Amino acid sequence: MGVKKMQIEKTEVMIPTPSGQMPAFLCTPALTERKSAVLLLMEAFGLTSHIRDVAARIANEGYVVLAPDLYYRELPNNKFGYDEVEQARAMMFRLDFGKPVEEDIRAALAYVKSRSDVYPDKVGVTGFCLGGGLSFLTACKLSSEIAAAAPFYGVVLDEWLDAVDNITVPVYLFFGGVDPFIPNERVRQIESRLKEQGIEYTLKVYSDADHGFFCHERSSYNRLAAEDSWRELTQFLDKHLGS
Repeated sequence: MGVKKMQIEKTEVMIPTPSGQMPAFLCTPALTERKSAVLLLMEAFGLTSHIRDVAARIANEGYVVLAPDLYYRELPNNKFGYDEVEQARAMMFRLDFGKPVEEDIRAALAYVKSRSDVYPDKVGVTGFCLGGGLSFLTACKLSSEIAAAAPFYGVVLDEWLDAVDNITVPVYLFFGGVDPFIPNERVRQIESRLKEQGIEYTLKVYSDADHGFFCHERSSYNRLAAEDSWRELTQFLDKHLGS
């Protein structure tokens, strides 16, 4: 089966936020008509080459994709190799998961919606690891700004779990069954909260997959889980963002 290859324009853009200018990586398919868009939120390791690759892959499906550098307050040394787990975690925990991060995500959404080549009511959000948690946060806090959310192995804070009743968009959550950071008990808690609030959701656990299973540069890469979740993600985006 051949992979369709689209011409993708890749650019670096600056997004104004209340805390200053936030760099972001933008991928735009070379199509003249307006498109749906996807906000792609980075891992704890920063806006790495892997996240840029994923942005280009999603753009190849016909979406405008924006991946903001959420560590911009710590430029320039704010990206880490996958062997630099402690440094990455330390930077992640320095993020303020309250108003500042919300404002950053809101600014990124405002930027992408203001583009003349984007349908402003057809913007989805996805992300991995840190970005998975923040995709969940976006669904809880900014549902009115998005059309769908697809978090990958995101750690969900208690206050976000409490805010699940604010979700008004479909969500698709992906987890690894042997993820040391997200115990199965936590996944069950998340699911029962979604269920009791009547949220439209799909939740998939890959029983033998670890944290970071989607990333082929990590030792925890799980090819079958990565391939299946990619197929599920693209179908989900197509269903909820497709023209």
